[in-house]
Amino acid sequence: MPVALIDAGGANLGSVRYALERLGIAPRIVRDADELARAGRIILPGVGAAAPAMAALRERGLDAALRKADVPVMGICLGMQLLYDSSEEGSVQCLGLIPGRVRRLLPTAGVRVPHMGWNPLRDVAGQPLLEGIRDGDCVYFVHGYAAPVGEDTVATCRHGETFSAIVRRGIHCGAQFHPERSAGPGARLLANFLRWQP
Repeated sequence: MPVALIDAGGANLGSVRYALERLGIAPRIVRDADELARAGRIILPGVGAAAPAMAALRERGLDAALRKADVPVMGICLGMQLLYDSSEEGSVQCLGLIPGRVRRLLPTAGVRVPHMGWNPLRDVAGQPLLEGIRDGDCVYFVHGYAAPVGEDTVATCRHGETFSAIVRRGIHCGAQFHPERSAGPGARLLANFLRWQP
């Protein structure tokens, strides 16, 4: 199945590609909308800020192409945040594929922002996308913004406050953590996505 890996300037593009290659998949790096036409799966990775990432997607026509895509789409880290309606980070309008607004994590006593490190998943829903992933599995996060828990949340994490760690709405899903850097649970999520039939 052709897997399109969108290059929107995210620093994790290479590591996501290598993670997919370890699963036996050679993804096609996509930099413009026309290249999405034959994809069977689409992955939107991202590290950085929402406003420049959305600007890059718009400049290449990838925002409209992602909204029209009729195959499963996974956003990773910033890529997951871009699936939402908007983000507090720069007050930017995002793709609008998942309802809601991404919010800044608030530092509290003993809680540093950005959130960096390994944390356990909680409230893991029983569904094919999360097969083999359990409450307590630790995954690796690097982020200062997060989506609040809502009806599309299928796993959470707590760092001062509880936020969405994995979301799913229709054919769109996302991981706030970095599956490509999250050992077994991360590899399992990517493998599940590749065979997922939403």
